[in-house]
Amino acid sequence: MSSESFLSLALPGVQALSPYEPGKPIEELQRELGLSEIIKLASNESPLGCSRAARKAAVEVLDELARYPDGSGFGLKQALSQKLGVDSDCLTLGNGSNDVLELIARAFLSPQHEALFSEHAFAVYPLVTQAIGARAVVSPARDWGHDLEAMAARISPATRVIFIANPNNPTGTWIARNTLEAFLEAVPTNTLVVLDEAYFEYVDERAYPDGVSYLARYPNVIVTRTFSKAYGLAGLRVGYGVSSPEVADLLNRVRQPFNVNSVALAAATAALSDSEHLVASVAANREGMAQLVAGIETLGLSYVPSVGNFLTVEVGHPGRVIYQALLEKGVIVRPIEAYGMPQHLRVSIGLEVENARFLQALEDVLKVYPC
Repeated sequence: MSSESFLSLALPGVQALSPYEPGKPIEELQRELGLSEIIKLASNESPLGCSRAARKAAVEVLDELARYPDGSGFGLKQALSQKLGVDSDCLTLGNGSNDVLELIARAFLSPQHEALFSEHAFAVYPLVTQAIGARAVVSPARDWGHDLEAMAARISPATRVIFIANPNNPTGTWIARNTLEAFLEAVPTNTLVVLDEAYFEYVDERAYPDGVSYLARYPNVIVTRTFSKAYGLAGLRVGYGVSSPEVADLLNRVRQPFNVNSVALAAATAALSDSEHLVASVAANREGMAQLVAGIETLGLSYVPSVGNFLTVEVGHPGRVIYQALLEKGVIVRPIEAYGMPQHLRVSIGLEVENARFLQALEDVLKVYPC
């Protein structure tokens, strides 16, 4: 069969999908341009990396790589249970939090259902919705972030899952406690609300809500989090969902039995106990954010205020053009036209020297492409 014939065999939603575009790897840019000094500020990774405790735990399990991992993730679940104050049967482990988002779609969506999410929200929401064949309902954003009033107005009897990123990627916007609670009160009990809190650890706002605190009051809430960001374990891919035991049971029915590997389980468990490293990671992000904001303001550019570990900047030109010019200077950032923001770039917070290099490279590029 030809490749076109195979396409016709796929589900309609899959036929129309475009693959998720990750940040360009450093090695790829080295091959393309022959550059040696490259910085990557494209994938919202922690510039401090993982903690020594996590690294040590990872190394200690290497001699057991011939063995399958603990399919239940007992040790990590026990550590999360203690830290979050929830029973272990409320937890679902994933190969990154993206995996948990897909499990939710597989367990609860069908071609007869709708998934509701915001404009400019995380690209995985439409991907998992379309792959299942469900209908995606996109609600217009307000000031680049979620407009929960507009979203509530779009809930229909077919709405089965609502995805809310708090903070949102790629804009860094966030939803306050009173706004979220009013929305949860308006959502029917048979509609699931997914609070995607991948950047939870970075937020330092008194009015920012902890999604886990709503589980007892709203059993239709699912919270997803990850070890890829503040804990610095992006390369190991481990995340988790927190929900009612009934929802977790359903998610675990469709979860692959060994979806989190042994090294990831060990490193994530150790990372949870290393609060000192987490504090350092968050502090470095706060300082780097201030540095980046100051530099962007000096360049006279607009940006979306962010509580994550990234800043979305309006560059006054097609973002892909400025992105390419920065690549030629050995700086990798993220164009986000796929998110409906064609003149913006998303820039991850790096080390002080990396932030400075990005700002200098951007200043040089804007001399060629003045705003």
